[in-house]
Amino acid sequence: QAQLVESGGGSVQVGGSLRLSCAASGYSGSTDSNYCMGWFRQAPGKEREGVASIYTGGGTTYYADSVKGRFTISQDIAKATATLYLQMDSLKPEDTAMYYCALNTGFYCFMHALAGPYYNFWGQGTQVTVSS
Repeated sequence: QAQLVESGGGSVQVGGSLRLSCAASGYSGSTDSNYCMGWFRQAPGKEREGVASIYTGGGTTYYADSVKGRFTISQDIAKATATLYLQMDSLKPEDTAMYYCALNTGFYCFMHALAGPYYNFWGQGTQVTVSS
């Protein structure tokens, strides 16, 4: 059973930066199996949206149009654990949301890289607030 724990959220002013981290453990994924890990966010009164994801099969990254050029997803993979990062720069008030880390162990996970329903493990979330 995979466990995901996010950290790094907080409050920042417009134009500032934050780096989110997600420590993933408890799954058998390693360098010999491919999977997707992603960041999702949900603001009050809005639907959850995919922000960024990465496919370990080739290191391919995927981004929502709203964050392209401002956010960067990356990952460090060890034998039985992985840490997922989201570097967020040039933050805007509309980036304010609860951010969740998620894992998709499906064989063709890259076909639904930013689709939340295809992710089968989720963290508890970390709040990001951007004020003007």
